[in-house]
Amino acid sequence: MDNLRGRFKFNNKNDDVKLRKRKSLLYAKDEGSLDTGVLSVALFSGAFRLMNCFLVRSSFVPDEYWQSLEVSHHMVFNYGYLTWEWKAGIRGFSYPLFFALIYKILHYVNYDSVHLLIWIPRIIQALLAAFADVKFFFLIQSLENLDVAKWAFFCQLCSWFTWYCCTRTLTNSMETTLASLALYYFPLQGSKTHSSMKYLILVALAIIVRPTAMIVWLPLLVHHFWQEDDKLRLITHYYIPIGALTVVTSTVIDCMFYEKWILVQFNFLKFNILQGVADFYGSHPWHWYISQGFVVVIGPHLPFFLHGCTIASKRYKVLLVAVIWTIMIYSLLPHKEFRFIYPVLPFCMVFCGISLASLKAWQRAAAFSLLVTNLVPALYTGLVHQRGTLDAMSHLQKLCNISTVANHPHPDVLFLMPCHSTPFYSHIHCPLKMRFLECPPDLEEAYTDEALRFYNDPLRWLRESFPPESSLPSHLVLFDVLEKEISWFVHQNKYVRTAEIFHTHFPEGRVGGSIFIYERH
Repeated sequence: MDNLRGRFKFNNKNDDVKLRKRKSLLYAKDEGSLDTGVLSVALFSGAFRLMNCFLVRSSFVPDEYWQSLEVSHHMVFNYGYLTWEWKAGIRGFSYPLFFALIYKILHYVNYDSVHLLIWIPRIIQALLAAFADVKFFFLIQSLENLDVAKWAFFCQLCSWFTWYCCTRTLTNSMETTLASLALYYFPLQGSKTHSSMKYLILVALAIIVRPTAMIVWLPLLVHHFWQEDDKLRLITHYYIPIGALTVVTSTVIDCMFYEKWILVQFNFLKFNILQGVADFYGSHPWHWYISQGFVVVIGPHLPFFLHGCTIASKRYKVLLVAVIWTIMIYSLLPHKEFRFIYPVLPFCMVFCGISLASLKAWQRAAAFSLLVTNLVPALYTGLVHQRGTLDAMSHLQKLCNISTVANHPHPDVLFLMPCHSTPFYSHIHCPLKMRFLECPPDLEEAYTDEALRFYNDPLRWLRESFPPESSLPSHLVLFDVLEKEISWFVHQNKYVRTAEIFHTHFPEGRVGGSIFIYERH
């Protein structure tokens, strides 16, 4: 009997050991598959966004160059042009400093070619966007399940507006990337990845990049405060220290580069909100974001977003509130642009993913239609629409070689286009003499900017700017719609058209379908 009992105990021990080994093997297998899954999603996202980067060869708005790369180029190479915002002190140097450090490294290792100066910042922006996509996928997986995460990830990747914007060197693009990363750590109900410290630091960085990021995050910050049990600790350990560190850091950076004491965030609000300087660049009716802006930005995802809002869990209501709040606040401001509401697009993709995951019978058909309807505008706007201004700079960059030739007249380029239509020295990278029609706003009622004076009477402006026997520019760059109006000046001074560059199929106002480059002979 004792012998049998001993055998029984021995067998139990063996079984226990085997069971532990089996569990450890299963755990190791799960860990390995998890690591493989993370690596697969990361590699796919990285490759996708790099392809995204190189398939966007068009221009969107002047700020993607004039508020980032042009400033960075000026910081490192000490020549270029800074727009009126930098003279008025309403822009922060923190975001351009990010690219300036890249430029400095390239310059230090003697690899500061114009192609690398253009593409390296965009590649880094693309990789950051890919990192945000990965975090977005695993956030939804932790909140829902793998199926919903896959569809939300699919919606994020096939969004035409995200494709169009995420690899650009726009402050809005960086703000949106930081918003996606911050959402990963935000304490949504049921989230296993939340970290108050990490998400608040990312929100603070977004506000440094673009102060209006506070609009997007205010409802989420209030929600976090309301749900937090230890509110005093949240304020004293997180809100105040991180907020203070953000203000101090950005102020120190700005004071260093402005070479005076300055508070950029205050100046930004004073000029754009209190003094209404932003209205100088156009105004829209209050309903523009509702009737046009949001519809265009979310694009074909709109029906899935609306459906997702009706079936999503209550824990996602705070994201919907943030979307509505942001649209509502921006609707109160006269000056409106599509890119201003871009940071809420990742929030919308959560609802789109939930919607697609629930469509069992029509899932494949819905996904196919979503892909096709986004693919067409993504490729067209990225490769065709408004690409001429970048192609024109590539053409002009060849003049840098001429400017170094001894005993050869130095090129002198005059851009007769709406101000800031093209990038500038960041896409030329040589001290070529260039001039464009300036349009800084002025608070005086009788003020008229140079661009407006030119377009009111182009020939008169040219005669006054270049009287007889004065030095004429060697090259003129203009949209085709202006050619007839200045034809007398062109022929009289022996200018010959040397290039015709396609720009857009949808010319509007002073922006033509093609760009002409004239050279004086």
